Amino acid sequence: MIATPIKRRQSYQCRIDSVLTGGDAPVMVQSMTNTDTADIDGTVAQVIALADAGSEIVRLTVNNEESAKAVPAIYEKLLASGYTTPLVGDFHYNGHTLLRDYPEAAQALAKYRINPGNVGFADKHDAQFAMMIETALTYDKPVRIGVNWGSLDQQVMARVMDENSRREIPLDAAAVAREALVRSALDSAQQAEAIGMKREHIILSCKVSRAQDLIAVYRDLATRCNYALHLGLTEAGMGSKGIVASTAALSVLLQEGIGDTIRISLTPEPNGDRTQEVRVAQEILQSLSIRSFTPQVTACPGCGRTTSIVFQELAEQIQNYLRTQMPIWKTRYRGVEDMNVAVMGCIVNGPGESKHANIGISLPGTGETPSAPVFVDGKKTVTLRGTNIASEFQQIVEDYVERTYATQEEKTYG
Repeated sequence: MIATPIKRRQSYQCRIDSVLTGGDAPVMVQSMTNTDTADIDGTVAQVIALADAGSEIVRLTVNNEESAKAVPAIYEKLLASGYTTPLVGDFHYNGHTLLRDYPEAAQALAKYRINPGNVGFADKHDAQFAMMIETALTYDKPVRIGVNWGSLDQQVMARVMDENSRREIPLDAAAVAREALVRSALDSAQQAEAIGMKREHIILSCKVSRAQDLIAVYRDLATRCNYALHLGLTEAGMGSKGIVASTAALSVLLQEGIGDTIRISLTPEPNGDRTQEVRVAQEILQSLSIRSFTPQVTACPGCGRTTSIVFQELAEQIQNYLRTQMPIWKTRYRGVEDMNVAVMGCIVNGPGESKHANIGISLPGTGETPSAPVFVDGKKTVTLRGTNIASEFQQIVEDYVERTYATQEEKTYG
C-alpha cells in the first residue's frame, strides 16, 4: 500500500499573482536564476527556460541599482512572450532602498524575499525591515521571510545563547543554532504582522545545508506556527550529492505534511543546465505521489541478462520524448502527466512490470528470442521485431495518449 501524505499543517494560503500557496494548494516548485539580473535578455531567456521546465515561481537577485532598473523590463519582455510566471525579488542588505527608489521594480515583482539576518544591523534593523514590509503593503505583495544558517541575525543568536546558559540542562550548540533560526523567522513574522502585513501574505523559510538539521528545524517550525513554509537546503551541493541530500531531507518533511513551496538549490556544473533543479523538485513530488508533472518511465537497472544496451537507449529516448512533448500535451490532454510507461530489459520482470504500466515493452535479454511484446493497460497487444522497435513503440505511445487523454471536444472536432 502506498502511504498517503497527511494534510499539510499550514492553514493559511498566500496568493502570488495567479499562484496560490499554503493550505490546500498544491506544493509549488520554485527556482532561481543565476544570470546577472542587469542582463535583461539573458535573464529573460533563463526565466523562460525555467518556466518551460516547470518552475512555477522564479526568484531573481536584486542587489544593486542596475538589477532593480532591469526588473520592469524583464517583466514586460516575459509578458510579451506569453509568460506570466511570478517573479520574486531576492533582497539582501539594501532591499529597503532599492524598493523605495525603484517603484516600478517593486510593482513588477510578485513577492519580496527578506533575509532578517542582513536587512539591517543593530539599531537600523527594525527600521529597514519595516521599510520593506511597508513597501510590500503599498503594492499588496506577499513576503518570504527567509532565515539562513549562514547569515543568521546575531542579535537573535545572542539572546538564544543567553537563555540557554540559564537552562538547568543547556542545549548543545546545534540545537541552540536551530532554535535561533526558528526564533528569527517567527519574531520577524510577528513584527511584519504588527506593521500591518496579513498573516496569509507571509511565507517562512529556515534554510540550512545539512539534511538532519533541516528536518529538525522544520518539524519545530511547523508545530509553532501555521504560516506557509518554503523548503530547501540552502547549499545542497553539486551533482548526485546535492540531489540525494535534497531528496533525503525534503521527502521526510513532505511525507509528514510539512512544506508548501520547494526549491532544490543545486550547484550547476560549469555551463550546466539550470533547469535540472526544477526537474529534481518535480521528481521528488511525483515520486511521493504528491503531484504529477510528466509521464514516468519505469526501467530496470540491467544485469547480466541484459548485456545489450538497447533497453537503456530506448528508455532514455522515450523519457526525453515525453518531457519534450509535455509543454504541448499538458494543454491538450488532461491527466496525461499520470501516465506510466515501462521499458524493461528481459523476461524476468519485463512482462510483469509492463502489465502494471499504462504502456510497457519487454525487450529481449541476452540469448532471448529477438522479440518485444507490448502491453497496453495490462493486456498484450502486439509483438515488435526488427530494427524499428523504437519508432514503432513511440508511435504506440502517441496513439495511446491521443486515444486515452484527449477531451471529448478534441475527439469530436480534432
